[in-house]
Amino acid sequence: MAARATQNGLRPDLRLIADLVEPHTRVLDVGCGDGALLAFLARTKQVDARGIELSQTGVHECVSQGLAVIQGDADKDLADFPEASFDYVILSQTIQAMRDPQQVLQNMLRIGRFGIVSFINYAYWRSRWHLMLRGRMPTARCQPEPWHATSNIHPCTLEDFERLCDELGVRIEHRMCLAASGEPNRLFSHIWLDNLLSEQALFLLSRPASGAVA
Repeated sequence: MAARATQNGLRPDLRLIADLVEPHTRVLDVGCGDGALLAFLARTKQVDARGIELSQTGVHECVSQGLAVIQGDADKDLADFPEASFDYVILSQTIQAMRDPQQVLQNMLRIGRFGIVSFINYAYWRSRWHLMLRGRMPTARCQPEPWHATSNIHPCTLEDFERLCDELGVRIEHRMCLAASGEPNRLFSHIWLDNLLSEQALFLLSRPASGAVA
């Protein structure tokens, strides 16, 4: 994944993710990139920080910082982690690049007490307008690559993701709607307006009371 830090420190959306994580917990960052979020959590919250990253370059950057990161493919390798291994499993701007997002989400909540998922919302009004007027796949301001260069194979909308959670019986503990900058969009709370006016979304998820995800 791409580098996750800005010149001034952690990206705003990653700071919001960090705010959701309790100190002294066990954290797995899936698609951890250069390890910026993991390093921040280890330094500021003393978590047991671990990661899985597809790119060899990303793994090298993480290991050079002393982070416990392995090279792996989340679509395949999350199934090998024991149940309830972590308190938080994080998937930031990555679920749309998974071959089987449903299975990845199920595995996240099998191995973690909580899941934290963020993604670009392709129902944002600018994307709809671009597609209607130009008849071409829109790009997002937070991910400006054209359709043929992006790693996205399953782009979704905020409402799509909530419906998937409902189908799987996943509990949504908290939802945040974000601007392209990663800052919270605090103007709306209705799902239809959030879906239309938010460029990104961030979810804190948990397993059903039974502990099983469909």
